[in-house]
Amino acid sequence: MPLKNAMHLALLGMQAKACLILGRHAAAQHVFDRMLQLAPADAHALASSAHLLAARGDLHAAILKLQLLVDARPQDSSAHFNFAYVLQQGGHHVQAEVMFRKAVALDARLDRAWYGLGLTLMHAHRFEEAVAAFKHAGALQPMSPHPWCRLAESWTALGRHEEAHKVLQHLATFEPKVAARFSGRTDIAAVPSLAVHAAS
Repeated sequence: MPLKNAMHLALLGMQAKACLILGRHAAAQHVFDRMLQLAPADAHALASSAHLLAARGDLHAAILKLQLLVDARPQDSSAHFNFAYVLQQGGHHVQAEVMFRKAVALDARLDRAWYGLGLTLMHAHRFEEAVAAFKHAGALQPMSPHPWCRLAESWTALGRHEEAHKVLQHLATFEPKVAARFSGRTDIAAVPSLAVHAAS
């Protein structure tokens, strides 16, 4: 990239950051669009633009941006995770599974991707596979209640109530209220899901 374009891109990046700090998301989106005119494969602009689009509910546009991002950065596990998350939010569970699996293949310690994979597998009623995914997520984030709740739910769906009870016993050691809520068969869907992150 010519030096002049690189400097212009850097200035636009600072402008976009300022817009985000001030909460001017529409203006920031416009700046990211200008950055992508200069550098269509710029990872930061693609990820940030997709994040803003997804936040305002334009999942189709976000998906298009994230497809470009993973094409530009095929070895970036976070890019694949973000793509998978937005696909999942848009109801594209088959494609989301593919992207989540790519994310964990690139970085086996990406707990959010294991958790997202588990949710997608649950949606497909593939509960045995979901169990494996949630076990990975729980091992990587042992103090987070979310994978343990979903693991217990998956065991329950399989009719493995003893296994579900063991998970709830473990969960009760650090999140007794969450464990009690699940045991009472209240709204387990209220447990927070994932969050998409713009690349830095």
